[in-house]
Amino acid sequence: MSGGVADKVDPWLEILWNHGGSDLLVAAGSAPRIRVDGKLIPVEGAAVLTVDDVNAMSMPLLTDGQRRMFEELMDVDFAFSWRDLARVRGSVFTQRGQAAMSLRIIPSKIPSFDDLGLPWAASWVAQQPRGFVLVTGPTGSGKSTTLASIIDRINETRATHILTIEDPVEYVHHHKISAVTQREIGLDSPSFDRALRSALREDPDVLLIGEMRDIDSIQIALTMAETGHLVFATLHTNDAAQAIDRIIDVFPAWRQEQTRVQLAASLSAIVAQRLVPKVGGGMVAAFEVLIATSPVRNLIREGRSNQLTNVMFTNTKEGMQILETDLARLVVAGTVSYEDAFATSAHPKELTRSLEFLGYKGAKA
Repeated sequence: MSGGVADKVDPWLEILWNHGGSDLLVAAGSAPRIRVDGKLIPVEGAAVLTVDDVNAMSMPLLTDGQRRMFEELMDVDFAFSWRDLARVRGSVFTQRGQAAMSLRIIPSKIPSFDDLGLPWAASWVAQQPRGFVLVTGPTGSGKSTTLASIIDRINETRATHILTIEDPVEYVHHHKISAVTQREIGLDSPSFDRALRSALREDPDVLLIGEMRDIDSIQIALTMAETGHLVFATLHTNDAAQAIDRIIDVFPAWRQEQTRVQLAASLSAIVAQRLVPKVGGGMVAAFEVLIATSPVRNLIREGRSNQLTNVMFTNTKEGMQILETDLARLVVAGTVSYEDAFATSAHPKELTRSLEFLGYKGAKA
């Protein structure tokens, strides 16, 4: 990052970093705001930004090509390295005819499984020779960090070619036992679709797709998993069952049965996650895990995804768990509050059942 850019953006990123925050939002008519522990707050003592302030902060971060894209499409995504501490993923977009910008800070050090509290399934999928692994959750739930940690584990333990296709590249992986090649849309390929279609010719063993966006990207991911590759991808869904339905519903009715069969055959696991405020500050992830056992594959083929939650609840020995089971564990451990667990859960009855199963004697729902 050049000195001119650093003069405008660096002080705000430093404030964000020092507060342990995740995001910086700048828009005219407001002081810069940072997201800390999931809450967006104005920077204390900061002046209200003008349109010129926002332009002076955002435009120097863009290449000439990105500026042209912004002028044409009115939004553009990008990324850059900040000091030796982090990568920053950014988006400049138009609101009420004016530029605004959001920046997300991504520490350069890839967290370990223990750092993130990842479930057993993360270690299991990192050892699989082939298959399809989905990490799902709302925006900002830590999906990219979870995937980076799994990819780093593969990189440290297996001699493979790992190919990532991202828009933009977030975590930077260095060659270890594996070789890692990372393609950024706009920099290394003109489009997500073209990068995906060329992936088979690039000899990957492991493929990371930043996000499955449409019917073509889903079809290519499934095909690559079927042809002997280990494929990781993300979706914006709240739970594992919803992820199955989202994939199937993307396809026209006449292709849905075929897609169910294909998904049932290739799926290895789905990890759904949410970030929850920790007691005492910070955030912690709670996880739902679906492992593609034979009964799970049968339910997917038969279109009975509504029964998957019960399968996860009753098959903990297989490494499965519903989100509420993990939330209950965090409550019992004193890591998250009873109230925040229920605010996160979409199935309060299941959370109550999980708390009772663990012998929790606190407040009742």
